[in-house]
Amino acid sequence: MMMHTTLAQLRSLKLDGLAAGLEEQLAQPGMAALSFEERVALLIDREVHARNDRKLVRLLKNAHLKYGQAAIEDIDARSGRGIDRREVMSLALGEWVSAGHSVLITGPTGAGKSWLACALAQYACRRGYSAFYQRVPRLQEELRIRHGSGAFGKWLLQLAKPDVLVLDDWAMGSIDSMTRSDLLEIIDDRAGSKATIITSQLPVEHWHAWIGDATIADAILDRVMQRNHRFTLTGDSLRAQRPKNTKKEKNIDLS
Repeated sequence: MMMHTTLAQLRSLKLDGLAAGLEEQLAQPGMAALSFEERVALLIDREVHARNDRKLVRLLKNAHLKYGQAAIEDIDARSGRGIDRREVMSLALGEWVSAGHSVLITGPTGAGKSWLACALAQYACRRGYSAFYQRVPRLQEELRIRHGSGAFGKWLLQLAKPDVLVLDDWAMGSIDSMTRSDLLEIIDDRAGSKATIITSQLPVEHWHAWIGDATIADAILDRVMQRNHRFTLTGDSLRAQRPKNTKKEKNIDLS
Protein backbone atom coordinates (compact mmCIF):
# COMPACT_ATOMS: atom_id res chain seq x y z
CA MET A 1 0.00 0.00 0.00
CA MET A 2 2.82 2.36 0.89
CA MET A 3 4.52 1.70 -2.47
CA HIS A 4 1.30 2.52 -4.35
CA THR A 5 1.19 5.83 -2.50
CA THR A 6 4.84 6.49 -3.32
CA LEU A 7 4.27 5.80 -7.02
CA ALA A 8 1.22 8.06 -7.05
CA GLN A 9 3.20 10.85 -5.37
CA LEU A 10 6.04 10.49 -7.87
CA ARG A 11 3.61 10.84 -10.76
CA SER A 12 1.87 13.81 -9.12
CA LEU A 13 5.32 15.45 -9.00
CA LYS A 14 5.69 14.64 -12.73
CA LEU A 15 8.55 12.21 -12.04
CA ASP A 16 7.11 9.67 -14.45
CA GLY A 17 10.48 8.27 -15.49
CA LEU A 18 11.48 7.67 -11.91
CA ALA A 19 8.10 6.06 -11.16
CA ALA A 20 8.39 3.75 -14.17
CA GLY A 21 11.93 2.81 -13.16
CA LEU A 22 10.81 2.03 -9.60
CA GLU A 23 8.01 -0.20 -10.88
CA GLU A 24 10.50 -2.09 -13.03
CA GLN A 25 12.85 -2.55 -10.09
CA LEU A 26 10.03 -3.93 -7.96
CA ALA A 27 9.25 -6.48 -10.68
CA GLN A 28 12.87 -7.65 -11.00
CA PRO A 29 14.02 -9.88 -8.10
CA GLY A 30 17.65 -9.45 -9.12
CA MET A 31 17.52 -5.78 -8.14
CA ALA A 32 17.74 -6.80 -4.48
CA ALA A 33 21.40 -7.61 -5.03
CA LEU A 34 22.17 -3.98 -5.85
CA SER A 35 23.07 -1.46 -3.20
CA PHE A 36 20.78 1.41 -2.27
CA GLU A 37 23.10 3.88 -4.01
CA GLU A 38 23.15 1.81 -7.20
CA ARG A 39 19.35 1.56 -7.32
CA VAL A 40 18.97 5.30 -6.74
CA ALA A 41 21.49 6.02 -9.51
CA LEU A 42 19.52 3.83 -11.93
CA LEU A 43 16.27 5.59 -11.01
CA ILE A 44 17.76 9.04 -11.51
CA ASP A 45 19.27 7.98 -14.84
CA ARG A 46 15.84 6.75 -15.94
CA GLU A 47 14.24 10.09 -15.01
CA VAL A 48 16.93 12.08 -16.84
CA HIS A 49 16.41 10.05 -20.02
CA ALA A 50 12.63 10.42 -19.75
CA ARG A 51 12.94 14.20 -19.40
CA ASN A 52 15.32 14.41 -22.36
CA ASP A 53 12.88 12.40 -24.47
CA ARG A 54 10.00 14.70 -23.54
CA LYS A 55 12.11 17.77 -24.27
CA LEU A 56 13.03 16.45 -27.72
CA VAL A 57 9.38 15.74 -28.55
CA ARG A 58 8.48 19.29 -27.49
CA LEU A 59 11.33 20.89 -29.45
CA LEU A 60 10.47 18.99 -32.64
CA LYS A 61 6.78 19.82 -32.28
CA ASN A 62 7.51 23.53 -31.85
CA ALA A 63 9.98 23.54 -34.76
CA HIS A 64 7.24 22.70 -37.34
CA LEU A 65 9.86 21.35 -39.72
CA LYS A 66 8.68 20.68 -43.27
CA TYR A 67 10.46 17.32 -43.15
CA GLY A 68 10.13 16.31 -39.52
CA GLN A 69 11.78 12.90 -40.03
CA ALA A 70 14.82 14.27 -41.90
CA ALA A 71 18.02 13.10 -40.22
CA ILE A 72 21.66 13.76 -41.01
CA GLU A 73 22.29 10.01 -40.78
CA ASP A 74 20.15 9.57 -43.91
CA ILE A 75 21.96 12.11 -46.10
CA ASP A 76 22.16 11.13 -49.76
CA ALA A 77 25.83 11.75 -50.49
CA ARG A 78 26.05 9.88 -53.78
CA SER A 79 28.34 11.23 -56.44
CA GLY A 80 26.75 14.12 -58.28
CA ARG A 81 24.67 15.40 -55.36
CA GLY A 82 27.20 18.04 -54.34
CA ILE A 83 27.16 16.91 -50.69
CA ASP A 84 30.23 15.91 -48.72
CA ARG A 85 28.97 13.74 -45.85
CA ARG A 86 32.03 14.48 -43.73
CA GLU A 87 31.50 18.22 -44.15
CA VAL A 88 27.83 17.99 -43.13
CA MET A 89 28.60 15.77 -40.13
CA SER A 90 31.43 18.04 -39.04
CA LEU A 91 29.05 21.00 -39.14
CA ALA A 92 26.24 19.18 -37.32
CA LEU A 93 28.56 17.98 -34.56
CA GLY A 94 30.26 21.37 -34.23
CA GLU A 95 29.33 24.55 -32.42
CA TRP A 96 27.60 26.36 -35.30
CA VAL A 97 24.38 26.80 -33.32
CA SER A 98 25.86 28.21 -30.11
CA ALA A 99 28.24 30.38 -32.17
CA GLY A 100 25.37 31.85 -34.21
CA HIS A 101 26.65 30.82 -37.63
CA SER A 102 24.65 30.96 -40.88
CA VAL A 103 24.18 27.95 -43.16
CA LEU A 104 23.47 28.81 -46.81
CA ILE A 105 22.09 25.98 -48.96
CA THR A 106 21.56 26.59 -52.67
CA GLY A 107 20.71 24.43 -55.66
CA PRO A 108 17.97 23.65 -58.19
CA THR A 109 14.43 22.72 -57.24
CA GLY A 110 14.10 19.24 -55.78
CA ALA A 111 17.83 18.89 -55.07
CA GLY A 112 17.21 18.41 -51.34
CA LYS A 113 17.83 21.89 -49.94
CA SER A 114 14.81 21.95 -47.63
CA TRP A 115 15.46 18.38 -46.52
CA LEU A 116 19.08 19.12 -45.60
CA ALA A 117 18.02 22.28 -43.75
CA CYS A 118 15.43 20.29 -41.78
CA ALA A 119 17.96 17.53 -41.05
CA LEU A 120 20.39 20.06 -39.57
CA ALA A 121 17.61 21.70 -37.55
CA GLN A 122 16.36 18.31 -36.37
CA TYR A 123 19.82 17.33 -35.16
CA ALA A 124 20.10 20.68 -33.36
CA CYS A 125 16.88 19.77 -31.54
CA ARG A 126 18.39 16.41 -30.63
CA ARG A 127 21.22 18.35 -29.00
CA GLY A 128 18.75 20.37 -26.95
CA TYR A 129 18.47 23.50 -29.10
CA SER A 130 15.20 25.09 -30.21
CA ALA A 131 14.37 25.53 -33.90
CA PHE A 132 11.66 27.05 -36.06
CA TYR A 133 10.91 26.57 -39.76
CA GLN A 134 9.37 29.23 -42.00
CA ARG A 135 9.05 29.55 -45.77
CA VAL A 136 10.01 33.07 -46.81
CA PRO A 137 6.97 33.53 -49.11
CA ARG A 138 4.68 32.64 -46.18
CA LEU A 139 6.78 34.81 -43.89
CA GLN A 140 6.16 37.80 -46.16
CA GLU A 141 2.43 37.23 -45.83
CA GLU A 142 2.71 36.84 -42.06
CA LEU A 143 4.72 40.03 -41.74
CA ARG A 144 2.07 42.02 -43.62
CA ILE A 145 -0.62 40.63 -41.33
CA ARG A 146 1.41 41.51 -38.23
CA HIS A 147 1.99 45.04 -39.47
CA GLY A 148 -1.74 45.47 -39.95
CA SER A 149 -2.65 44.06 -36.54
CA GLY A 150 -0.02 46.02 -34.64
CA ALA A 151 1.75 42.83 -33.51
CA PHE A 152 4.86 43.24 -35.68
CA GLY A 153 7.21 44.01 -32.79
CA LYS A 154 6.09 40.92 -30.88
CA TRP A 155 6.53 38.76 -33.99
CA LEU A 156 10.10 40.01 -34.45
CA LEU A 157 10.91 39.11 -30.86
CA GLN A 158 9.47 35.65 -31.38
CA LEU A 159 11.52 35.06 -34.52
CA ALA A 160 14.63 36.09 -32.60
CA LYS A 161 14.09 33.43 -29.91
CA PRO A 162 14.80 30.05 -31.59
CA ASP A 163 18.38 28.88 -31.51
CA VAL A 164 17.98 27.85 -35.18
CA LEU A 165 15.72 29.66 -37.65
CA VAL A 166 15.18 27.98 -41.03
CA LEU A 167 14.27 30.43 -43.80
CA ASP A 168 13.25 28.16 -46.67
CA ASP A 169 12.68 29.25 -50.30
CA TRP A 170 14.62 32.50 -49.91
CA ALA A 171 14.44 34.65 -53.08
CA MET A 172 11.54 32.60 -54.46
CA GLY A 173 9.75 35.72 -55.70
CA SER A 174 10.00 39.49 -55.70
CA ILE A 175 9.83 41.45 -52.45
CA ASP A 176 8.60 44.94 -51.68
CA SER A 177 10.34 47.66 -49.66
CA MET A 178 8.54 46.71 -46.43
CA THR A 179 9.64 43.08 -46.68
CA ARG A 180 13.23 44.13 -47.39
CA SER A 181 13.29 46.17 -44.20
CA ASP A 182 11.60 43.39 -42.24
CA LEU A 183 14.15 40.79 -43.39
CA LEU A 184 16.95 43.10 -42.28
CA GLU A 185 15.34 43.38 -38.84
CA ILE A 186 15.02 39.60 -38.58
CA ILE A 187 18.59 38.93 -39.71
CA ASP A 188 20.00 41.74 -37.57
CA ASP A 189 18.29 40.44 -34.41
CA ARG A 190 19.93 37.04 -34.90
CA ALA A 191 23.35 37.99 -36.33
CA GLY A 192 26.23 36.72 -34.25
CA SER A 193 24.12 35.14 -31.53
CA LYS A 194 21.55 32.85 -33.16
CA ALA A 195 21.99 30.40 -36.03
CA THR A 196 20.07 30.83 -39.28
CA ILE A 197 19.69 28.38 -42.17
CA ILE A 198 18.74 29.84 -45.56
CA THR A 199 17.80 27.76 -48.60
CA SER A 200 17.45 29.21 -52.09
CA GLN A 201 17.38 28.24 -55.75
CA LEU A 202 19.15 31.53 -56.44
CA PRO A 203 22.95 31.43 -56.08
CA VAL A 204 24.29 33.55 -53.22
CA GLU A 205 26.08 35.93 -55.59
CA HIS A 206 22.67 37.01 -56.97
CA TRP A 207 21.03 37.72 -53.61
CA HIS A 208 22.16 41.34 -53.61
CA ALA A 209 20.29 42.02 -56.86
CA TRP A 210 17.19 40.14 -55.60
CA ILE A 211 16.99 42.24 -52.42
CA GLY A 212 16.97 45.30 -54.66
CA ASP A 213 17.88 48.15 -52.32
CA ALA A 214 21.68 48.41 -52.28
CA THR A 215 21.91 49.73 -48.73
CA ILE A 216 19.63 47.09 -47.22
CA ALA A 217 21.21 44.35 -49.35
CA ASP A 218 24.67 45.31 -48.10
CA ALA A 219 23.45 45.23 -44.50
CA ILE A 220 21.67 41.85 -44.82
CA LEU A 221 24.52 40.14 -46.65
CA ASP A 222 27.13 41.58 -44.29
CA ARG A 223 25.35 39.91 -41.36
CA VAL A 224 24.57 36.64 -43.16
CA MET A 225 28.08 36.23 -44.52
CA GLN A 226 29.98 37.02 -41.30
CA ARG A 227 30.35 33.39 -40.28
CA ASN A 228 28.73 31.04 -42.75
CA HIS A 229 28.83 27.51 -44.11
CA ARG A 230 27.78 27.00 -47.72
CA PHE A 231 26.40 23.94 -49.52
CA THR A 232 25.64 23.97 -53.24
CA LEU A 233 23.50 20.95 -54.12
CA THR A 234 23.30 19.43 -57.59
CA GLY A 235 21.73 16.45 -59.32
CA ASP A 236 18.24 15.28 -60.24
CA SER A 237 15.16 16.05 -58.18
CA LEU A 238 14.65 13.97 -55.03
CA ARG A 239 11.21 15.39 -54.30
CA ALA A 240 9.34 12.17 -55.08
CA GLN A 241 11.72 10.16 -52.89
CA ARG A 242 11.44 12.15 -49.66
CA PRO A 243 8.60 11.52 -47.17
CA LYS A 244 6.90 14.76 -46.21
CA ASN A 245 4.77 15.76 -43.24
CA THR A 246 1.14 15.48 -44.24
CA LYS A 247 -0.16 18.32 -42.08
CA LYS A 248 -0.58 21.65 -43.77
CA GLU A 249 1.68 24.55 -42.92
CA LYS A 250 0.08 26.98 -40.53
CA ASN A 251 0.87 30.42 -39.21
CA ILE A 252 2.43 29.68 -35.84
CA ASP A 253 2.54 31.84 -32.75
CA LEU A 254 5.77 31.05 -30.90
CA SER A 255 4.61 32.55 -27.61
